[in-house]
Order: sequence, then C-alpha cells, then structure tokens
Amino acid sequence: MALRPLVSKHNVYPTFICYFQSKGTPRKVLQSNISRRTMASSVLLAREAIFGEGIANAFDFRMVAPDQTIEQAESGIRDHARSLLQVKDLLESESWGEAQKTLRMSSSYLKQDIYTLIQIKPACERPQLRELYSDLFNNVTKLDYATRDKDASRVWQCYENIVGALDGILSRM
Repeated sequence: MALRPLVSKHNVYPTFICYFQSKGTPRKVLQSNISRRTMASSVLLAREAIFGEGIANAFDFRMVAPDQTIEQAESGIRDHARSLLQVKDLLESESWGEAQKTLRMSSSYLKQDIYTLIQIKPACERPQLRELYSDLFNNVTKLDYATRDKDASRVWQCYENIVGALDGILSRM
C-alpha cells in the first residue's frame, strides 16, 4: 500500500491516491480529494484533543496526598516511622516473611508523607531532606532484599542505617 500526494497546477486540492494490491489480483486505486481547509481543521481538532490542557490536567501524578496539611504529614511520619521501627521485633525473632510485609506496608505510607513534607518545606531545606529520603528508602529496599536472603548481618546494618536516616528526618521536622 502506498500513499502519494499529487498536486497539479490546475487542481487547488491535493489528491491522495492509495494503491492496494494483494497476491494475484490487479492493483486497485482509490482517490480522494481533500481541501486544505478540511485538512487544517482536522489537524487542529486532533491537536486540541490530544494536547489540550483539559486532557493534560486530567491526571494528577503527584506523590503528595491531596489536601494534606503539614501537621497531618508530620503526624503521619511519626506514626509510620514508629511502625517501621517496630520491624525490629520481627527481625530479632527471624520472622522474615512477616518482617517484609510490615516493612513494605509501613514504608509506602511513610514515603508519601515524607514526600509531602519535602514539597512543603522551603527550597533551601529540600536538598538535605531529599538526601535523607533517598538514603532511608535505599536502605529500606536493601533491608527487604536482606530479609528475603535471610542475611542477618546485612539486615542489622540496613536497620541501623534506617534508624539514622529517620533520626535525621525527624530532627528536621
């Protein structure tokens, strides 16, 4: 199938010719005359439908909870940090599966609350909080892998790093 525009001096409208050919059958030709105005309006409507502001703003991909105040974020951080640190009891008893479940659940809520806090803070404080945020959740991921592998030495190393990162974040609230 080929699509070629043919414009002559006498024809103001471009003509699009489409050739169809299948095995063993002669070529079929379809022609269509489309005016420039029709083509331009079609392109403009398609552009507006695809790139329009209403469509672009239909989805909100922020990690911040909608309408969450700084007080709610701070209390959420304290609560979720406490539940994250309670994983220690499960780690001591070597309940690896339960530790992973608790770790994943509490860290996901904590991540959202800390991200809200970072967005609310002044720009000069954000880089330090982002670094602590990154350090905290990198160690949460490492702790998750260490519990999966049942590597006790790595588990305790990651846990201590998590405690240090949480202390840094809580001191900056």
